[in-house]
Amino acid sequence: MAKISATIITNNNCGTIERCLHSLEGVADEIVVVDACSTDGTVDKCKSHGCKVTQREFAGYGAQKQYAVSLAANSYILSIDADEYIDDELRQSIKELKETGFKHRIYSLSRLNFFGDKPIRHSGWWPDPQIRLFDKRYASWNLRDVHERVTFPSTLWPAPVKGTLMHDRCANACEYLNKESHYAAINAHVLASSGWHQSSITAYLKAIAAFLRIYVFKLGYLDGNPGFEIAKTAASMQLLTNRLAKKN
Repeated sequence: MAKISATIITNNNCGTIERCLHSLEGVADEIVVVDACSTDGTVDKCKSHGCKVTQREFAGYGAQKQYAVSLAANSYILSIDADEYIDDELRQSIKELKETGFKHRIYSLSRLNFFGDKPIRHSGWWPDPQIRLFDKRYASWNLRDVHERVTFPSTLWPAPVKGTLMHDRCANACEYLNKESHYAAINAHVLASSGWHQSSITAYLKAIAAFLRIYVFKLGYLDGNPGFEIAKTAASMQLLTNRLAKKN
């Protein structure tokens, strides 16, 4: 039977990590956790589940995730975030892949994002395919500080896996705004370092376009108030990124 190493990066995820770890039971042959100096008990919870925990200063999302991959003992990696978990169908699908042997190097998982208790089926959040199951000899996380992704040769094609990767994106609008502001700050620093510049007028036009794209063209209005908050936040992040980039 083929083996899988699950990799997780953490930073004060005590509230969500337990569900994540429970969902990996019977699927992952080892769980590698790279923790960015948590202070809330995350590390203790991970160790109680038998995870291999390494603490490391946060070096950007891409670099942190790839470092976790480098510590894995097995070739096939299931990379999952601390606020994600796999549903029963996905768990069974991965077990079957292990039993029959992996026929592909790269696999794509469908991810369902939650805004509080509400699954978001529009607003550009669904479908949300993610490359999270892969052979580390053929694929790796890029080293971007934010908006990281798994890269692989163009000759490979991701095979879909039945089931869903569940993602507790945020508990409420306030938490969502805080998370997106954090990502915007990182992105602004990266952009400023590259010499990027755009005018305030361009930023405002992009903000309007972002709102319309999500709320109207991607049917965000069908998601109710969460859809409005997602569209509004996307617009405000365009302005925030531009403002912070100019300060850097």
